[in-house]
Amino acid sequence: MNFLSKSVTAFFACFFIVAASFAIAPARNYYQLKIYHYKTAAQENTIEKYLQQAYIPALHRAGVKNVGVFKPVAPVDSAKLLYVFTPFQSWDKLMGIDQKLQADATYLADGKEYIDAAYNEQPYTRLETIILQAFPGMPSTEVPNLTAKKADRVYELRSYESPTEKLNVNKVTMFNVGDEIGLFKRLGFNAVFYSEVIAGSHMPNLMYMTAFNSKEDRDKHWDTFGKDEYWKTLSAKAEYQHNVSHADIIFLRPVDYSDF
Repeated sequence: MNFLSKSVTAFFACFFIVAASFAIAPARNYYQLKIYHYKTAAQENTIEKYLQQAYIPALHRAGVKNVGVFKPVAPVDSAKLLYVFTPFQSWDKLMGIDQKLQADATYLADGKEYIDAAYNEQPYTRLETIILQAFPGMPSTEVPNLTAKKADRVYELRSYESPTEKLNVNKVTMFNVGDEIGLFKRLGFNAVFYSEVIAGSHMPNLMYMTAFNSKEDRDKHWDTFGKDEYWKTLSAKAEYQHNVSHADIIFLRPVDYSDF
């Protein structure tokens, strides 16, 4: 075999190895995070009745296994908020869910009070929607294995904004290639998801959620994290500096009917 033939053979061998690695890589989920802003108890009751009796059952019928519904442990800037986290196995499933819901007669009947609300009896003051894609290092969600009662659990939602798109990619790389995800897993942070924000009001941005049996449990985990030698080494690397310009930390609790 001459040099050219060997080179061509080596090229195709490398090509097929790379192609195979992409083929076996698990598909990354897409996530929808809805944030309801409301003012009154009547609005809160309407939203929760809709979610519990119409929306979540309809999503289950449509093949969405787990839906998370959360409220802030403490008021966020005095606002009344309710978070709905929905994972989808593909972009097409995310984009097609509204059409499926509109074709579900049970959903339309069970959610009538919310769906057909009058303009002057709106069930919320604002509805915010964020679209995310799972990190390669954790391509789908996990329901945390917690032992405490739901009322005692703490879910921590973190949002990391970056100064530029390039630095946002750098922070995402720190999670995946730098294996910040692996560190969280080793320390038992019970991650629900890690994701890139692909559409939202705060960008460039990434978001992730971890879960704990209590606030005290959460504080102990973060204390251990900050003292971990791997984290000290990773966070000190020159290539991972200045990649976060603003961070929001929100403590949430699951409602009784939440799947998470």
